[in-house]
Amino acid sequence: MALPIIAVVGRPNVGKSTLVNRIAQTADAIVHEMRGVTRDRSYHQADWNGREFMLIDTGGIEHAADDPFAESIKFQALVAAEEADVIVVVVDGKTGVMDEDMQVAKLLKRVNTPTFLVVNKSDTPGDDTMSHQFWALGMGEPWPVSATHGHGTGDLLDALVDALPPEIPHADDDAIGVAIIGRPNAGKSSLLNRLIGRDRAIVSDVAGTTRDSLDATIEHEGRMYRFVDTAGLRRKSQIDQDVEYYGFVRAMRAIDNADVALLVIDSVIGITDQDQRIARFAEERGCGLTIVMNKWDLIDDEEKREELKYHREEKLGFISYAPVLRISALTGQRVHRVFDTIDKCYSSYSIQISTSALNKMLTELRDFGHTVSKGKQTLRVHYVTQTHQKPPVFTFFANHPRLANDQYKRYMENRLREHFDLTGTPLTVKFKQKD
Repeated sequence: MALPIIAVVGRPNVGKSTLVNRIAQTADAIVHEMRGVTRDRSYHQADWNGREFMLIDTGGIEHAADDPFAESIKFQALVAAEEADVIVVVVDGKTGVMDEDMQVAKLLKRVNTPTFLVVNKSDTPGDDTMSHQFWALGMGEPWPVSATHGHGTGDLLDALVDALPPEIPHADDDAIGVAIIGRPNAGKSSLLNRLIGRDRAIVSDVAGTTRDSLDATIEHEGRMYRFVDTAGLRRKSQIDQDVEYYGFVRAMRAIDNADVALLVIDSVIGITDQDQRIARFAEERGCGLTIVMNKWDLIDDEEKREELKYHREEKLGFISYAPVLRISALTGQRVHRVFDTIDKCYSSYSIQISTSALNKMLTELRDFGHTVSKGKQTLRVHYVTQTHQKPPVFTFFANHPRLANDQYKRYMENRLREHFDLTGTPLTVKFKQKD
């Protein structure tokens, strides 16, 4: 289920990033929550009193030296208003009202998105003297807050959560949700067009053509599929237009709603660091995953093909469970295999393995005697059960669960994959104390 979005906007040096850190409850939220997201634009999962949401720091609203109100200010404010469920406008209580604050307020007053005016650096609890001047912005009651010390943030979060739309579970319509993800110009839209049999998406050789998420629900051999062609995910340092940045946000929402993601890679260019980042993000969000090597018809050199295989194993080894398809979206070569692979990934993603079958595997593993020890303590696993689907989670009950380090968890994951067909799905291994 996609989470509601709270967008934080404001000019530089108003303490916006400090507020993000405070809400996200981390010492360095700007770089901690999501890999590959640059310091001035960040995307974080947070919660307050059990209500989860996505917090987006849109970066400081810069203005050119010769232009007190550059286009970037308009983009940041307007696109935030379009995409967010709630907007937080941060101003600096110590510097007072600035021209940029007035311009942003003027823009946001035209939209219906709930907007909160936060007067940061109000470091004295109960003293709202500095915030009075911000009534002039016409954005309603100013919220005096100290992001550094935490004063006022609890009341602010109560109000923000109350303003979020009601939670609506993702519709269970029996259609498999498929997100088509990848770098710009890798052939995602061409693949979607080929799969649905008509030009539903705009195809262009100009990188970044698809800035929004396009979806299409189709039936294939009696089964329904809901495809989402997302905006190309670039390196964040290359996202210099705010509308494109929010295309990235839409892509993340699409991944949140997807059962299976198709990671489309341009075989001619090869596997890049950005492909690696996108794959890791999909894995972390818990999607089933298939690697689609597009434009394979253009690779006619066997040595080049072997090189691509080597680089895939090297850079994408952490998703070695993902099947690999070599296709040409342009010519249609082997595209028909995509549906079968999606079905396979979805079957693994939604699998429910019986407790008896899991413990039979565990009994066989005990015969090998592989375990971990620390001092006089030795890990003994008593039983295992599956505690979640989509993606599968397996919980092992043991005498000393803290002894199960990452290496041992990987060992158990590998044994699970050997015993059961879990092709195309991430899985989680947990250890808990046996009652």
